[in-house]
Amino acid sequence: MGDRNLVPDPFLVAGIVNVTPDSFYDGGRHDTPDAAVAHGLGLARDGADLVDVGGESTRPGSDPVSFDEELRRVLPVVRELVRAFADPVLAAGRDPAGDPNGASVFPPVVAVDTCKAACAAACLDAGAAIVNDVSACAWDPGLLDVLVQFRPGYVLMHSLGRPKTMQDRPAYRDVVEDVLAFFERRLSRLVAAGLPEEHVVLDPGIGFGKLLEHNLALLRALPRFAEFGRPVYLGLSNKALFQGLFGLAPGERGPATLAATALAGARGAHIHRVHDVAAARLGLRLAREFLPPEATRDAAGDRETGEDAP
Repeated sequence: MGDRNLVPDPFLVAGIVNVTPDSFYDGGRHDTPDAAVAHGLGLARDGADLVDVGGESTRPGSDPVSFDEELRRVLPVVRELVRAFADPVLAAGRDPAGDPNGASVFPPVVAVDTCKAACAAACLDAGAAIVNDVSACAWDPGLLDVLVQFRPGYVLMHSLGRPKTMQDRPAYRDVVEDVLAFFERRLSRLVAAGLPEEHVVLDPGIGFGKLLEHNLALLRALPRFAEFGRPVYLGLSNKALFQGLFGLAPGERGPATLAATALAGARGAHIHRVHDVAAARLGLRLAREFLPPEATRDAAGDRETGEDAP
């Protein structure tokens, strides 16, 4: 991560750039390099700390894409966003003193959302700083080697099965205990292989092989994930969770996403992956203003390690 300290205090917001024709919420809106880059720059102007670029939909029921197709979609976007974010003018325009959303003074960093080793390597070589991997290195054994070689920030996510079939009757003995045990095993494996623990954040994988009751149980247990001493990364934005609760179609889930993001921040989630960056920042700042400092500190497990995080 270089010399940039990304400890999420009070929070970080990751803006989503789906360079795909079939993502559940915005598939096809930014599926050309020019459109995707323009969207990424807009997310940066809205205050994104991270811009997460993905070229393969992982919505329930989706089909995988080839390496060549995924790389064709994401690599030019990653390259251009890395170049654009290195411009000091962008950082100068993100002064938090003059920004009602409280954006960082730093320009964003670029993450690549991929489970393929070769795609991750190409994007890291092009300047991406984070790998967001829904597979926890399970689908491409070479990805672990790439992580050890480049030592990027890494989002370790829990998923039960692959996107095509992950919502086919998922079952757990105890979803919270099962996900905690999963993180313990996989985090130990990453560290033993040579990826520094302080480069890893934990994503419980809301909606990835989980029914409504599983998702709610994990969200209610958010403070428990602080037991690992690593930041919690959460993707709630416009997900089917809100259809299950309220019958909302994807285009109707913005207010629920805003409320849930603010609540999750108050409960200890540190990094929030969203479509609407400006709304998320406002909600998270409002949650902190409403709560006494000790409340958010206790929810996060009183993390004062001073370590770097992706």
